[in-house]
Amino acid sequence: MRAPVDALHNTEMGTPRRPASGKLSDPFDVQAFLDSANLSRRVVHFARGALVFAQGAPADSVFYLQKGVVRLSVSSAAGKEAVVAMLGPGDFFGEGSLAGQLIRMGTARAMVATTVVRIPKREMQRILHEQVAFSDRFIAHMLARNIRIEEDLVDQLFNSTEKRLARALLLMARHGHQEESAREVPRVSQEILAEMVGTTRSRVNFFMNKFRKLGLIDYNGTLQVNDSLLNVVLHD
Repeated sequence: MRAPVDALHNTEMGTPRRPASGKLSDPFDVQAFLDSANLSRRVVHFARGALVFAQGAPADSVFYLQKGVVRLSVSSAAGKEAVVAMLGPGDFFGEGSLAGQLIRMGTARAMVATTVVRIPKREMQRILHEQVAFSDRFIAHMLARNIRIEEDLVDQLFNSTEKRLARALLLMARHGHQEESAREVPRVSQEILAEMVGTTRSRVNFFMNKFRKLGLIDYNGTLQVNDSLLNVVLHD
């Protein structure tokens, strides 16, 4: 069972590799399994900006993202918020409930119209024990998530603001997961981008304008990220 490979895997010092040509294949179709398996689950639709779950709420289920984008964030006691991840179709989240978390450690919010499958904790535990192929796929997802977290840390430690912003935009555009050379990114404010990258809104605005002038991104109501933006991340 192969884990889905992040198109922006880092090598030394957080420098990403250019993804190989062709689409990655996953022999196990999670969505088909969830549709056909005899399990207790609920499909839930969220409007843009709707709360999927809040930090401090009971951790009693796992979610599978069918369609849309979900933002994961954590808030400090002083009220300062940090964006942890932006998730897309095919991602699981809320899996901390399986590791003994009694309450949610962060907040999940829909960034666009989003559809998720909500699986109760006990039901998720049951199918992980009984369905080997699904269990393998879930483990592969968790390993890929851990790699992504390590890459994000290296990115923050060693890369410039410009590279961090370019990488964040490519990840949100699901670079390497689709065949199109230009991909639409969910509408995200520059304040949120600044939180994700660890900089100020004015710096984000400066680099967004630079990317647009260079033809690396386009936005006129919607934001499109071109594959050529990868050159910013790869450039030393």
